[in-house]
Amino acid sequence: EQPLYSKSLSLNINADDYNPSDEFEESTHKTVFQKIKSVFSKEPIYRPRTIPLTGDALEENFPPNVVKNQKYNPWLFIPIVLYEQFRFFANLYFLLVALSQFIPELQVGYIFTYIAPLVFVLAITMGKEALDDYQRWRRDKEANSQTYQRLTTQGLEEIPSSGIKVGHVIKLKKNQRVPADLILLKTTDKSGSSFIRTDQLDGETDWKLRRAIPHCQKLKNVSSILESNAHVVVDKPRKDIYNFNGNFTYFDEDSINAFVESLSLENTLWANTVIASGVVYGLTIYTGKETRSVMNTSTPQTKVGIMDLEINRLSKILAGLLVLLSLLLTALKGFDGYWPIYFFRYLLLFSAIIPISMRVNLDLGKALYSYLMNTDPNIPGTIVRSSNIPEELGRVQYLLTDKTGTLTQNVMEFKRLHLGTISFSKDSVEDIITHMRNWYSGAHNEDSTNTTPSLRIRKMVMNQVHQTILALALCHNVTPVIDETNVSYQASSPDEIALVKFTESVGLTLHQRSAIEIVLRDPQGKHIGYEILNVFPFVSETKRMGIILRENTTGNITFYMKGADSVMATIVNYNEWLDEECGNMAREGLRTLVFGRKHLTQSEYDQFLSKYQEAKISIVDREYKTQRVIETLESGLELLAVTGVEDKLQEDVRTTLETIANAGIKVWMLTGDKIETATCIAISCKLVTRTQSIFSFVVNSVDEASQRLDFFNQQKDSVLVIDGHSLQICLNHFCEQFFEVAQQAPAVVCCRCSPTQKAEITKLLRKYSLNKRIAAIGDGGNDVSMIQAADVGLGIMGKEGMQASLAADFSLSQFSHLSRLLLWHGRNSYKRSARLSQFIIHRGLIISVIQAIFCAIYYFAAIAIYNGLLIVGVFVGSRYRCH
Repeated sequence: EQPLYSKSLSLNINADDYNPSDEFEESTHKTVFQKIKSVFSKEPIYRPRTIPLTGDALEENFPPNVVKNQKYNPWLFIPIVLYEQFRFFANLYFLLVALSQFIPELQVGYIFTYIAPLVFVLAITMGKEALDDYQRWRRDKEANSQTYQRLTTQGLEEIPSSGIKVGHVIKLKKNQRVPADLILLKTTDKSGSSFIRTDQLDGETDWKLRRAIPHCQKLKNVSSILESNAHVVVDKPRKDIYNFNGNFTYFDEDSINAFVESLSLENTLWANTVIASGVVYGLTIYTGKETRSVMNTSTPQTKVGIMDLEINRLSKILAGLLVLLSLLLTALKGFDGYWPIYFFRYLLLFSAIIPISMRVNLDLGKALYSYLMNTDPNIPGTIVRSSNIPEELGRVQYLLTDKTGTLTQNVMEFKRLHLGTISFSKDSVEDIITHMRNWYSGAHNEDSTNTTPSLRIRKMVMNQVHQTILALALCHNVTPVIDETNVSYQASSPDEIALVKFTESVGLTLHQRSAIEIVLRDPQGKHIGYEILNVFPFVSETKRMGIILRENTTGNITFYMKGADSVMATIVNYNEWLDEECGNMAREGLRTLVFGRKHLTQSEYDQFLSKYQEAKISIVDREYKTQRVIETLESGLELLAVTGVEDKLQEDVRTTLETIANAGIKVWMLTGDKIETATCIAISCKLVTRTQSIFSFVVNSVDEASQRLDFFNQQKDSVLVIDGHSLQICLNHFCEQFFEVAQQAPAVVCCRCSPTQKAEITKLLRKYSLNKRIAAIGDGGNDVSMIQAADVGLGIMGKEGMQASLAADFSLSQFSHLSRLLLWHGRNSYKRSARLSQFIIHRGLIISVIQAIFCAIYYFAAIAIYNGLLIVGVFVGSRYRCH
């Protein structure tokens, strides 16, 4: 088998003319001014860096490689918690009232009756915060203590995750978590490839293919890595998890020539991903706060319910009423003698207007509501992780939801295949199997001159079916992974896996794939080999992927292409059925892919290859020139078929979304998936109803974005579908206008969103929605920032791990439980807390009015009518009566 690195290209330059700092515009080290600025500025200054391949840590200080999710430290715990409590007016008022009882002239009752409730509330709050932070500390300690193997000149040595530094070479085994951002140097696979799981980073459960640096992969021994005269230059740390720029440079034995190889995303191992195959060696380039994972995670903030804020404002109004009432009685008594003392005594006597027991009652009530949610048999597995905001569930007006793993199971299933003259569904697979068996048994080679018209038509259909199934089996980026006796398929897109499994079910199996060859197994058990000449991966800009293959037996060269119907309709030869059939599939919620084919002669391919290689080494506009060359192949593309696959929805998703919509809650879908996939899911889960239209918002300029916003503002009952690039243009230039227009839509679908964009959308929607409550729900590590930025964070425990569930305020086992949590428990919690607070305030007003009448009757004497302990008994009794 020819190794992967055999086709790699490198740039050869003279070592005397080479300067690593020239590879990026910025230098590697910070200037004096930048160091001073980084000390006084909260925003760190990131710089590119040159890392020698010696296995030793760099001398420059970089962030320690530690996981830290704690909110407090032992020295600031008490001050921060007290600040969080006393920044509310009511609590500060209670504190001042309690402290006033230590002054004999102002004492109007037992000190215990004023101090005890306040101390009780603070003790409960501090204890709960301390327990939660201790559990976070234990989880952090466990993560930081995980041991890894570091490659040194003396061999391998054990090192904890917290001890890993920039420059260390780390050995990782299968199913091990990547502790920092690494460059993949070498793998145990001969082809130099390895698979990783990125579900905790980007939310996608499919494995991603990563490739080792060709020069390092060629080395016979692992120890030779540290002996090679080489270094890596990488760009400064960024949040973007989908792009990476870097160069790998090595010198020959005489250090005369320097060979430079470019590094891209496929050479990286981001922190919090998991090695899915083989053993790999990686060079540490970013640690701690500079890793992509941490940079895309926002710092959790203490969440406060809107009811607490409303009660806080109401407390200020009642405090004003208290001052007026005390001032009135003081004036009626007369401003003579010790009137200031009487004024303050009146304030204390009428302090029941803002009862000190209100906080105790509300906190105990919230604890009860949380218990009811945890123990509800109709939503098993629900965990309340933040008992401060249960009533916020009943005031949600916007729900921001992830797609993959939240609304869907991320399991694609083949549904339909349309060939223009004939259509096959899942129920007619047997017909396809028959055609494939007949083809490979030689039926297509029989003489058809003396056959009937029906047999000629059948042979024509058989040929058409075979060519289509062959295109489905070859045009993809799927790799079969053999684990002992089990064979699984891995790809960056689940729909590709679904189609490959479909071709396997009809007799054409993907047997083997490397970087240079695809091997199929036909229904007769024979192997058919194809040499991979070129692969053009799917990108969101082109919305299509292609592959050029040469069949080993015949030498025929074929160019296959598949893509979204919106793009392929303008590429393939004219036909009358494509648009209609794609529309029919889309209305059924199916994701459509259009397949095309073109045969190439050797001279045509050579001519293309010459232009393609010239474009690939171009320094200016490389991507643009490369795409223009590829487009020369697309002319005259023969249309083969349209496929329809369905992403299975989670249980009862349609019913749940319909119930939530009927309750007046608007749903926004924020996903990192492609716009076509997200649109199909929005239709399938009934986020887009039959009476609503879809408005696609895809722009490339500011002027175009402004025009589309004005046009959408005139639409009625239309769901907005926007991609990440267009969204960023709107956020940068028309932020307020965009959210004003988007809030009028019945639903919004945001595609190709990064984790940072999800959090930014959540924060801006909170800002421009006029204090409407925003809830966010997700199931992956890429949803954590969005969940923490929302007023109410909801996490689902699913295939993508526990990260979202642990970071959320409320944890669910499945999406369908959301309707009961919001509309039953949330609504009841809100109504009960509102009634309880109203009762306590009304009772306080009644007690204060009676006290005022008593003082007026007895010549404005500042004497309490109720004994202090009696008031405490009334407060406690009222709590149980309310519940």
